[in-house]
Amino acid sequence: MPRITIGLGIVLVAVGVIAYIATGFASWTALIPAILGAVILACGLIGLKNQKTGIHIALVVAILGILGTGMNVLQIGALLAGEAERPAAVITSIITFVLLIVYVILGIRSFITARRWKGTANAETAAQ
Repeated sequence: MPRITIGLGIVLVAVGVIAYIATGFASWTALIPAILGAVILACGLIGLKNQKTGIHIALVVAILGILGTGMNVLQIGALLAGEAERPAAVITSIITFVLLIVYVILGIRSFITARRWKGTANAETAAQ
């Protein structure tokens, strides 16, 4: 999971930088995915040494990112109708939102797998 976390961080940094360049450096808010990505990347690096702490913090940041991008994601209808005020912000938010949702799902699956594996290992130890 730390490698996935690092990869996600790199992708989000790239999304933020590309959005900032694509909008003509108009607003620093285009860099929000990059800021999220940098924090998640740092958590992934922490996760290489202490997986439990790093990944838990990264998942909390991802959930906060999902909540933060939700307002722009709700404007997808206006974007499709061509009525979005800031189409680049909506598109960037949708990309960030989807990436973070996938990451949280992978994180939850990883926790479930680890718990099952730990439970199986404990049961085998008790049986011996």
